[in-house]
Amino acid sequence: MTALDLSSPVAVVGTGTMGQGIAQVALVAGHPVRLYDAVDGRAREAADAIGARLDRLVEKDRLTGAERDAARARLTSAGSLDALADCALVVEAVVERLDVKQELFRALEDVVGDDCLLATNTSSLSVTAVGGALRVPGRFVGLHFFNPAPLLPLVEVVSGFATDPASATRAYETARAWGKTPVTCADTPGFVVNRVARPFYAEALAVHELRAADPATIDAVLRESGGFRMGAFELTDLIGQDVNESVTHSVWQAFFQDVRFTPSLAQRRLVESGRLGRKSGQGWYDYRDGAERPGPHTAPPAEAPAYVVVEGDPGPAAELVGLIREAGVEVRPEDGYGAGRIVLPDGGTLCLTDGGLPGSEDLVHFDLALDYRAATRIALSASAGVRPGLLSGATGLFQALGKKVSVVGDVPGMIVARTVARIIDLAFDAVARGVATPEDVDTAMRLGVNYPLGPFEWNRRLGDTWARDLLSHIHEWEPSGRCAPSLALHRHAAAADAREGTPS
Repeated sequence: MTALDLSSPVAVVGTGTMGQGIAQVALVAGHPVRLYDAVDGRAREAADAIGARLDRLVEKDRLTGAERDAARARLTSAGSLDALADCALVVEAVVERLDVKQELFRALEDVVGDDCLLATNTSSLSVTAVGGALRVPGRFVGLHFFNPAPLLPLVEVVSGFATDPASATRAYETARAWGKTPVTCADTPGFVVNRVARPFYAEALAVHELRAADPATIDAVLRESGGFRMGAFELTDLIGQDVNESVTHSVWQAFFQDVRFTPSLAQRRLVESGRLGRKSGQGWYDYRDGAERPGPHTAPPAEAPAYVVVEGDPGPAAELVGLIREAGVEVRPEDGYGAGRIVLPDGGTLCLTDGGLPGSEDLVHFDLALDYRAATRIALSASAGVRPGLLSGATGLFQALGKKVSVVGDVPGMIVARTVARIIDLAFDAVARGVATPEDVDTAMRLGVNYPLGPFEWNRRLGDTWARDLLSHIHEWEPSGRCAPSLALHRHAAAADAREGTPS
């Protein structure tokens, strides 16, 4: 099954931002495109707006004048659904209401041929449910574009329960012919991206609700240590707090209120107060004229230790040993077993967080980093009773490596580590349930939400038992089940234990 021929007309129903974006993608690819909107005059306005964007592409040398003129000639606005009768593909981008979408597609079936591919751009509804009332449900698929559709490469091609494989393949090949990077997935709440991405927001909100750190500090740690392009609070302000919470709530409800997807009360209160983010002028941050954005907590300068003793295997933090030497701090290696420890001259110990609490006056945890060499900030955590001077010594050590230091509360798994571990866990769970392949999950998370690594890439880097062990420790301290490792992750880690001869 191949992509639609470029001579085949494509229709887009719903002419908001997403509908216009999808229409522009199909138009620039070379298709005749027809726009329809139930509100009189909106399709014409959308055609004009797309024409203006084509002009800007010419100004940026991304289109020639001739290509723009040809594209404009292929773009028409339709006054009724009847004008879509000969279309080979109709993509819907109307309001996220099941009844509205079902009614639209039933009406379309009375107009288009039985060989016309019908697609919904829904991000939160069941593709199976939207297409369930159709006479020919096998030709119905999900084509979930990401906003802005002309710029973001990812398209999730979603097969509902009744979708014919040939229809999914045609949709996949058509998206690829349009210059997109499609991934295939089963019809599951949140599909791939909105399912696997929930912990990025949920763990930041959990750390904030536990009063372990403020939003600016959490965001800075996620960016500067975790390697994420944006922190969770600034990203939800950009998305819109109401939109982000709605997706979280939809996924939670669709999974029968699975505790792993529980929405945040703090975010609910923000939405109730009307602080929806950039679009309302206030969210977690204040975007009004003259407002100053708060900075992250950064520890004051401290003296670095003269030497450290490294015991055991530092695991994911192994790169720190070389960085410490490069900073001029003597490293005295010692034999040891188990997780690595960095021991300061006064006997205090630094360890990469293992999902537990520091719990000792002689112990400081530090957070995971995507790349300890490239990281510009490190988070430290200690118990309230930490021995005087130990936290200062730990701070001075990381400052000697050129890192800013943020001291956060003693929350299990800290910030980056618990976030990454839960993303890995949901990815393994999704693959085990047949939602998508590991390769498609990694592609979706890198291209759909700009993660620095896909979950399975992270797992390979951190080790096959790392996420299981860290989440198991968090679950001991927070036994709600929200952070409990999935069966899929347990199986994967147990297989790794068996290969290494380690009891699981």
